[in-house]
Amino acid sequence: MELDIRSVTSEPGSPMSSPGEEKMEIASELSTSDSQRRDSGFFERGIKTMLSIQKSRLSLKKERGKEGTGTWNAKRLLQTLRSCEENKPTVCDGVEKVDEICKPIEAKPLSVMEINELIQKRQLLEAFASIKLMEDETISERDSEKYIDNPQEFVRKSKDVDLLYNSITNAIQSIVEATLEDPTVQHTMLTSMVTLIAHEEAAHPKADNTARPGSDLLGRPRKWREQWREAVNESARKRVLKAPMAPREEATSWLDLHLHFLQEHLREDLLKVKSSVKECYPEEYQVCDTYVEAFHNAIASHLQELSQGPLEFHELYTLLDWVANTYHSEHFLGHPQLKPEVKTENLPLLLTPADWDKLKNDYIASAKIIGQHVKLSGAISRSLETKMLELCMAELLKFIPRFEQEFMEWSTAQDSPIFVPYLVAYINSFHDLVSGLETAFKVNTEELQKILAALTRNFTNHFLTKLRTKIQPLLKKILTKNWILETERPVSLALAVSQFSEHLQHMREPLGQELLHEVHKYMVKEYITQVIKPRWKMNRETRQQVSRKMSLEAAIIHNTLMDQGSDASWLFPSIEHIANIIGEKTKDKIKAHVKELCQDYPDIRKEHVLAILALRGLGRSRRAAIFRQVRHAQESSDGGQGCTLFAEIDVPVIISCF
Repeated sequence: MELDIRSVTSEPGSPMSSPGEEKMEIASELSTSDSQRRDSGFFERGIKTMLSIQKSRLSLKKERGKEGTGTWNAKRLLQTLRSCEENKPTVCDGVEKVDEICKPIEAKPLSVMEINELIQKRQLLEAFASIKLMEDETISERDSEKYIDNPQEFVRKSKDVDLLYNSITNAIQSIVEATLEDPTVQHTMLTSMVTLIAHEEAAHPKADNTARPGSDLLGRPRKWREQWREAVNESARKRVLKAPMAPREEATSWLDLHLHFLQEHLREDLLKVKSSVKECYPEEYQVCDTYVEAFHNAIASHLQELSQGPLEFHELYTLLDWVANTYHSEHFLGHPQLKPEVKTENLPLLLTPADWDKLKNDYIASAKIIGQHVKLSGAISRSLETKMLELCMAELLKFIPRFEQEFMEWSTAQDSPIFVPYLVAYINSFHDLVSGLETAFKVNTEELQKILAALTRNFTNHFLTKLRTKIQPLLKKILTKNWILETERPVSLALAVSQFSEHLQHMREPLGQELLHEVHKYMVKEYITQVIKPRWKMNRETRQQVSRKMSLEAAIIHNTLMDQGSDASWLFPSIEHIANIIGEKTKDKIKAHVKELCQDYPDIRKEHVLAILALRGLGRSRRAAIFRQVRHAQESSDGGQGCTLFAEIDVPVIISCF
């Protein structure tokens, strides 16, 4: 291979040479007549450059060998963090900076005060890197016996390292507690904390079994992941205790309100964990499971404390009902928005068997409040026992109406979701009390039964009034354009009814089933009322859509209430018949559907039939003809089950557009 002389003479001086050396080198080349000497000088400079680079790399490897892996990682981390903070490039270009890259990083630990300031500012990664440098330096100096004549200085530096690590531990705990306290999740802070824990685990992979006295913690794992878990547990404990709880002297329903606030607040916390907090952690942390377990343990401890105190009869029932029926229900841990991340199947019992048995025994004992007084009096004389029983009965006759009035005032003043559990608990308690009096003392409870019947009737009517208030806005959407276009989902109405009436299944029979029957009948009756209201004239396609939607919605409502314990299966065909009439394409078959409707519900009137046929889009004469043809079937009907439905439905005026 031949070398071009012109390219050699125009080559700039080596970057490794000084200007003076370059001039001397050029003069030497000019004084030489042999072109091979010029070629030799060029290759010589290249070789020197490569040797210089190799020497620097060997020096770097040697220096790395002297330093511990933890020290090197800490210096690299510290330099990276400081470079990012100062916005300096960490990658260099060109041969000129090869030596600079390959030199060992000269990172010095900050002072204790400076590191503390970083911790206070939550710059935990940089603080950790500096502490690790300080720790490695102390270990190195200890191993070199630098402190053999000054052990106090070694103890001081070891304590500094320990205190600084403890400060970071406290910062981790503070970050975890603030996660649920703050309205928004600080994603950057949480991901930085997770990175910090990973760096610490990498820097302290295992314990040093040869630790010396006075330096037990130097170089040892700090177990910050365990500290994180403990912080989650502590956060859950504080969140449970933070739920409002009124003094017993100020509110008779203090426990009901407290448990309601508890489930509302903690359900929001778990939803926040699922939607925002979980994404900041690696999968291995199992964040949702950790938080659920922490809350479960905190609630269990809290309920155990509550159960140890003196609780009255209705308070014991409230606590038993909440543990047995509410805790795992859709109102709390089983809420649809928490699925599938929040799992409850592997959780231990909320109360130990011993605590659960104690609550049940206390509940049974509380039901005999009257019995204790009467029996104690009977030990003195029979007449005193009778007199005490009369006094107790008189007090009950006054107490029940007074209690009813206070409960009505409370439930009217606020729209509380715990209204239904209260109502169920109180009705059950009063009926149990009356039954106990009859069984234990053979007393005449006729007057007490009348008062209790009035209370039950008033509570039932109040329940239905509240149900109407909640359901009417959803009922009014039936057959609107949004309803037809399925903007309003068919499950919305059924879900609202289900959530309001689900506690009725815990009411003593036959009261619970009777009230649920009323709810079922009310829903069907109000549904039909909304359907037969005059509206715009529908074309065939719209009628088909309405028919399908009605059938689906009616089935969902019916199945929901039947699952909760309703026995009113006779109500189901009513809406289905109307849906068939609306969607029937053949006018001759409409008569058959009308006939079935009249046979199943003999209390239906002419006005009802005409309104339904008008909804189908039939003219006046056609509607009247169909009714004449089917009225004989109605007259000959045996009346079905003797239940009335249409008799309670008002028929709107049919406007001329039909």
